[in-house]
Amino acid sequence: MSRRSLLGLAAAAPVAAAVAGPAPAANAAAADAVAANAFATVGGATVGGARLGRPGVQVRSASKPPAKLTARSWLLADWESGEVLASYDAHRRLAPASTLKMLFADTVLKKFPRTERRRVTAADLADIPSGSSLVGVQAGTAYTVEQLWQGVFLRSGNDAVHVLAHMNGGVAKTVAEMQARARDLQALDTHVVSPDGFDHPGQVSSAYDLTLFARHGLRDADFRGYCATRTAAFPAGGKKTFQIQNTDRLLTGVWGLRNYDGMIGVKNGYTSHAGNTFTGAAVRGGRTLLVTVMHPSTGANAVYEESAALLDWGFAQGSSGRAAQAVGALVEPLSEGGAPAGGGRPGRKAAAPAAGPTQASDAGSSAGRLVEGAAGAAALLAGGAWALRRRAAARADSAGRHRR
Repeated sequence: MSRRSLLGLAAAAPVAAAVAGPAPAANAAAADAVAANAFATVGGATVGGARLGRPGVQVRSASKPPAKLTARSWLLADWESGEVLASYDAHRRLAPASTLKMLFADTVLKKFPRTERRRVTAADLADIPSGSSLVGVQAGTAYTVEQLWQGVFLRSGNDAVHVLAHMNGGVAKTVAEMQARARDLQALDTHVVSPDGFDHPGQVSSAYDLTLFARHGLRDADFRGYCATRTAAFPAGGKKTFQIQNTDRLLTGVWGLRNYDGMIGVKNGYTSHAGNTFTGAAVRGGRTLLVTVMHPSTGANAVYEESAALLDWGFAQGSSGRAAQAVGALVEPLSEGGAPAGGGRPGRKAAAPAAGPTQASDAGSSAGRLVEGAAGAAALLAGGAWALRRRAAARADSAGRHRR
């Protein structure tokens, strides 16, 4: 089914009774006024389809999504087709925390070779917000671009983000490029204030937009490899290193959680204002699902537990006699031929990315494979380029304000 058909289907689908939504999260009172329940529309059309602009749970299935969800917003979608299988206030604008680093990566990742080295200066680290999560970047030490991106994806290090932003011409330039990239992805709920996702007035995104960032990012082999990396060796000055671990609990299985079968990333986040956010991808039976959960009301593990419950529900839809029909669609970037929401002329069709090798998943490895438990994901995602060509022809360990 084409993207235009999916959008038309979502807009024309019969109205189903809305399932009662979860109670507001405990941190809702702290939300910015700008993070109100506002939906992205263009010319009166909701991005991704009309159903995604309606309040409450949206689903077209004989079985309802998990009932005990407390998140203020969530979305579940199929990675390959872009079909949104279920959502709750998908376009609600909320503080994204470090899940915004997915957009940072999608904007900057391909600009510098993995082997390029940067000797960090004090100026590179001067504008990091107080209370930020840090991976341990030191002025005077040289890092490869690959090591800096491992600091971003595994430890959500704002120090690594700011070094890369300075390599890119500065924070202001990077923010402007991220905003432009969001527009190209048609992520119109997103307003970028800083490249790291730290709490700033007016910095917002949505479950819909975060899922867009993950979907597009996973088409790139480097992005896939970094977000799936569990551990890595990080420079400690001189010839010394220390191990860093990925803070995605569904990937690593820590803090009372088991690793989720088939989990392949993508990014978790936490700030005192945003609470917990998470966007994840998992593969089972040759199918990859994307899930985003924002601001659940209870506990540091709730964002992972609710994400896992949604993924379980989604994968069950493929069993005999059970199938969720789309309630909307993840739109394509304008620069890659995506049809503009609300009409207008489509953007220039870009060449589909070539299928690249899978990337590192353990300390000391700079290229190789995705993490164990995701062998099927490697094959599926490596085949993502084929799917793109076919369509072209047819985020508690918070010790401070911002911990990941």
